[in-house]
Amino acid sequence: MEAPMMFSADWWQQPLGTWMAWNRVSIAFFLYIFGSIGVMGVWEYYSPGGNPRRGIFNLDTTRGDRLFITHLGSCFIFLAWLAIMGTPLWGALVLSLIWMVFVFKWG
Repeated sequence: MEAPMMFSADWWQQPLGTWMAWNRVSIAFFLYIFGSIGVMGVWEYYSPGGNPRRGIFNLDTTRGDRLFITHLGSCFIFLAWLAIMGTPLWGALVLSLIWMVFVFKWG
């Protein structure tokens, strides 16, 4: 059996162990989550002032709240995309980025 070529779809999805079906995609996902929380912490440290503001959702939200809403919404966007369109997920990624800009600007 030939090893998958680096950065190909097979390489990203290649199992890395037997527990929880870890692969490079799941590792990249968790690194993104931890990284975004870390960036939010650094942002708050250097620029305090995450005072709540009322946005289009008619909720008082802070930066952290908007980050959580962005992550939660992105999960639903990806799940809906998989259910309706299947793979590849580039369209879901674009919609999630648009969702992120919307939530942080007007949410």
